[in-house]
Amino acid sequence: MGEKRIIETFDLTKYYNGQAAVHKLNLHVKEGEVFGFLGPNGSGKTTTLLMLLGLSSPSEGRALVCGLDPAKDSRKIKARVGYLPENVGFYTDLDAVQTLDFIADLNGIPADEAERRIQEVLELVGLKKEARKKVGAYSRGMKQRLGIAEVLIKNPSVLFLDELTLGLDPEGATKLVDLIAQLNQDKGMTVLLSSHNLYQVQRICNRVGIMINGKMVAQGSMEQLAEERLGIGDKEYSLEEIYLRYFQES
Repeated sequence: MGEKRIIETFDLTKYYNGQAAVHKLNLHVKEGEVFGFLGPNGSGKTTTLLMLLGLSSPSEGRALVCGLDPAKDSRKIKARVGYLPENVGFYTDLDAVQTLDFIADLNGIPADEAERRIQEVLELVGLKKEARKKVGAYSRGMKQRLGIAEVLIKNPSVLFLDELTLGLDPEGATKLVDLIAQLNQDKGMTVLLSSHNLYQVQRICNRVGIMINGKMVAQGSMEQLAEERLGIGDKEYSLEEIYLRYFQES
């Protein structure tokens, strides 16, 4: 993990009907790290992701993703960033290969290169045996893995994942989290993981940020946050203990 900042925000703010969904957010994510983006529903996490992708314009402040301003260069950013939303939609009458071929075509990937990448990502996400099964027959966990394959097809340098394991059983969730850790380790991929699941975040994230009521109330490594709020001493604290302390004090 390097020191280069791949994502930065500067007093990033978004108002809806006069209310701040995100208020003066100053966030930074380093190249090659897995950053956990934590907070309850309505805390501003998804709104932040949409602004970072250029899918929503900030009311105030600005952001940089891969050195580009999402408000001005959203198309260039989308070429470099993979985004998996909370609820992924698919054409259920297509199989995995057809789905990925369609996504490759949308991204302008030549047919011969697309074929190679499709086989590569299907192997990576563990769907090669189910590659010709209709997506409508997939379990939620399989659909999530296919969603990851969709974002990997264009070889992104950054992944934005919104509630990746929501609705999955513990085994399926663990497999997905392990896959993200593998992508980070093997490919050096930067990951911004928005999640409610504190245990999973603690397992794979280098640093975390805690959003409450549209504000970033904490940002740093587990050790830094524990020392700041709990006086770490010789005791190890879980992310849940740290999160609850920030939540109670906010």
